[in-house]
Amino acid sequence: MKVALVTDSTADLPKALREELGIQAVPLYVNLGGRVYRDWEEITPNEVFQKVRVGEAFPTTSQPSPEDFIRAYENALKGADHVLSIHISARLSGTVQSAELAAQNFPGRVTVFDSQGASLGIGMMVLRAHELLSAGASLEGVLEELRRLRADHFVRFSVATLEFLKRGGRIGGAQALLGTLLGIKPILTLKEGRVEAAGRARGERKAKEEILKDFKAWGTGRKRIRAFFLYGGEEGAVEELKAMVLQSGLPVEEVLTGELGAVISSHTGPGTYGFYAYSL
Repeated sequence: MKVALVTDSTADLPKALREELGIQAVPLYVNLGGRVYRDWEEITPNEVFQKVRVGEAFPTTSQPSPEDFIRAYENALKGADHVLSIHISARLSGTVQSAELAAQNFPGRVTVFDSQGASLGIGMMVLRAHELLSAGASLEGVLEELRRLRADHFVRFSVATLEFLKRGGRIGGAQALLGTLLGIKPILTLKEGRVEAAGRARGERKAKEEILKDFKAWGTGRKRIRAFFLYGGEEGAVEELKAMVLQSGLPVEEVLTGELGAVISSHTGPGTYGFYAYSL
């Protein structure tokens, strides 16, 4: 059985890589200044930040429609027997719901999987699924591995301000960090698909040291670790943390360093950095 992969734009996988691997990404939408833009196709993260800086109202975002997914599935099934559709956490977006509604039009031919992640947390699952399918794994074998990654991975990130998460309604359990003292950096994670506080530190360097300490606690004893670094706005924001992780003494390999797209950036703001990791 040939299985095609579909994801959404919040997986933040580079277009060239998706095209090379034959992976479709259905775009979410950014609503800004009275216009609606397709994520990664019609607006960049920096354009979002610039518009907010000059006084534009904070952006809102919306999921693809079921019709968007129907078109993607029709296209994918032209060359495949089945579609595996991997998406942003249902606790952060209605994207999974739209995909599931669309899947009803293709009985037994589309499997929708909630990554319970965002950005490269989705992207790493899509790439792992592609790797396994290319090696001849069955659909059930791939799903079993995706469930393992969903249950056992590492994610930490920090934002320059909690204002974007707060205004976008995605702050979740990190609400407790609002109003913290100037110079305190929030350390965030995703737990069961929701943004949660993982700690806080005084200053940038201390925050990175705390993230590294948590990573070492998670990673000690693992044989092989794949890391996916992410940043919002400027790649330099994640470079120091990346160097610390890669020089941690753990068996870490960098798979990808990627920019957060306009939809995710609309909720995290500029200056965001962090990473996902899983072990083999």
